[in-house]
Amino acid sequence: MHSFTLHICLGLVHHSLASYYLRDDYSGDNFFDKMFLFTGNDPTNGYVNYVDYNTAISEDLIITAGGVVYNGVDNQRTASGRGRDSVRVTSNAAYNHSLVVLDLNRMPGGICGTWPAFWMVGPNWPNEGETDIIEGVHEQSQNDMTLHTSSGCTISNNGQFSGGYITTSNCNAAVQGNAGCQIAASSSATYGTQFNTNGGVVYATEWTSNHIGAPDPAGWGLPLASFTPSCDLDSYFQNRQIVFDITFCGDWAGNVWGSSSCAYLAPTCVDYVQNYPSAFANAFWAISSLKVYQNTSVYQRTVATETATPSNSSSVAAKLNRSTMRRRAADLHTHQKWGLHL
Repeated sequence: MHSFTLHICLGLVHHSLASYYLRDDYSGDNFFDKMFLFTGNDPTNGYVNYVDYNTAISEDLIITAGGVVYNGVDNQRTASGRGRDSVRVTSNAAYNHSLVVLDLNRMPGGICGTWPAFWMVGPNWPNEGETDIIEGVHEQSQNDMTLHTSSGCTISNNGQFSGGYITTSNCNAAVQGNAGCQIAASSSATYGTQFNTNGGVVYATEWTSNHIGAPDPAGWGLPLASFTPSCDLDSYFQNRQIVFDITFCGDWAGNVWGSSSCAYLAPTCVDYVQNYPSAFANAFWAISSLKVYQNTSVYQRTVATETATPSNSSSVAAKLNRSTMRRRAADLHTHQKWGLHL
């Protein structure tokens, strides 16, 4: 199995790794100590039931094994009510400027009905900005990287990235059906089935007053995406938390079901997600590590949010043979990884 090192960038890069210190390490058994599980209705109108920490533990939707964190969805039952059980995991901390480095072994993309995302968002959406670092729907094979803001931000090709192309340039969430300003990756190794076949990637995202993007240590090369918006970044991007989620159907995946490669499976996206639980056995995140670095001049504000109950490592370990996700956890942990810069 292989992994690739990818970078996304908003603007021109001015810092090296020497400028940063490790602010938060979300790796392994500490992951859920610094995260909470959102349980409200899905803001994107997905067919999903976001469950609390205790329910997620009892249904094996969140697991820590061999130092890897697994966040997944129910793949055993016919869905009802709000939709299929899933988890939406959010950092307690909110950041102003950061270097976010995610070492990801596996993602839930490339599966009909799914809409997974790894992203950062402010509390007053869209006025404090959203950055979608990993996102896609259904059997999509290339990653979409997108900014969503209030009115006044646009992007153009700054010549500072390689491996992606601009699909939309207006970041304003109130127009174009909230498409945002987007750079789509060209490589199928960046998302979904090929991503998982290769054993995952390392995504590094830098956010400063001048850009959101990749730092510049020697050998990293040009980032996969680089955004230099026309607006003042510090005014449009503030106090943002980190989010992992897996939703289904909704405003994007649901609306494009009929024109997707999945349409033959069921009349609607909801019909498929509701009635075919086994289709989602591989719909999970496998996170090797998540680390947030900050420049010494940057402050961090911790927001008052629901705090997840700390995981009990002995009780989690006792249930290792209970689900499909756990069996794949053991398999994934044995794979070697190598790096490639795109």
